[in-house]
Amino acid sequence: MQVILLEKVINLGNLGDIVRVKDGYARNFLIPTKRARRATQTAIAEFEVKRAELEKAAAEKLAAAQAEGEKLNGLTVQITQKSGVDGRLFGSVTNADIAEALEGQGFKVEKSQVRLPNGPLKVVGDYAVGVSLHTDVLVDITVSVLGDHA
Repeated sequence: MQVILLEKVINLGNLGDIVRVKDGYARNFLIPTKRARRATQTAIAEFEVKRAELEKAAAEKLAAAQAEGEKLNGLTVQITQKSGVDGRLFGSVTNADIAEALEGQGFKVEKSQVRLPNGPLKVVGDYAVGVSLHTDVLVDITVSVLGDHA
């Protein structure tokens, strides 16, 4: 299926690109999340009329994400979990836990935006974690996992 991208999509294209994707990807993800629209002649004509408006909205989103990234960059978040004497956690610290801790500090971050390169954190210590606020904005924070010997 051919679609027009209404915003930048990683590994696919930029705003306004007409790309061919699998039908299920378009029907189940791109179109419902308003990231793309079917590439019919009328849709292409309507897109060209709205193009400047969409580009302005995309630039505003990017600027907002960059401003948030400036505040977030280099931040250290402390998370306390129950742990054994050897420093291993009972359970793990996931991206949802990190997003919740960031929201507690006043940052609006979805759990899908938190990037844990090696999976959930299972040992006490400091970890570098990426937060993807926008397709072009990736900031690094430090997550300090503290053990609670109970």
